[in-house]
Amino acid sequence: MGNNDSHVAKFKEYLHSTFHIKDLGSPKYFLGIEIARSDKGISLSQRKFVLEIVSEAGLSGYKPAVIPIEQNVKLTTHEYDLDIPSSNKDPLLKDPSGYQRLVGKLIYLTMTRPDICYAVQILSQFMHMPKESHMNAALKVVRYLKGCPGLGIFLSRECDMGMTAFCDTDYATCPMTRRSITGFCIKLGKSLISWKTKKQSTVSLSSAESEYRAMAKTTCEII
Repeated sequence: MGNNDSHVAKFKEYLHSTFHIKDLGSPKYFLGIEIARSDKGISLSQRKFVLEIVSEAGLSGYKPAVIPIEQNVKLTTHEYDLDIPSSNKDPLLKDPSGYQRLVGKLIYLTMTRPDICYAVQILSQFMHMPKESHMNAALKVVRYLKGCPGLGIFLSRECDMGMTAFCDTDYATCPMTRRSITGFCIKLGKSLISWKTKKQSTVSLSSAESEYRAMAKTTCEII
């Protein structure tokens, strides 16, 4: 990329003479990401990838979910259930590979779908020994995606180069570690350029402390 067409053309000629490249023009589909251009900006989505996930999960005929994860859901590891009576235990999956593949695809999908980041960060904590409740929660995310497969990121052509950041946190909602979860998103003009949901590294002793940790993490990302 560059703002001098003649230099870009010369550089293409040099690359072609060395590596025998081919200029395919403006990208429309790359590594599962669909790219659409207009006078207003560039839209990035993974609609085809979402439909493939829904089909592979066998949920094509299911009713879409309104939200990706239930509010205040408490998913735990297998070790956390050892003291629970066997009649109430949540059994481990016999073959965890299906869960691992599904969550891996959902992690890749967060590149253009910040709306599922919170749910995916929870599901990704149980890759080693997933339980039936974890798989059900993952399928809930797929059902949510089924209802809105074309959502994505829009990079607006109009940009005042002003940066805006938003952050928030819960307080000690992890039932195993009592750590809080930080979530933030950063916009350049009208365009979303960075987002993340991650468990905090230490236990906060108050909701105010967890909020300050979220602000500090967001400030580091801005810098």
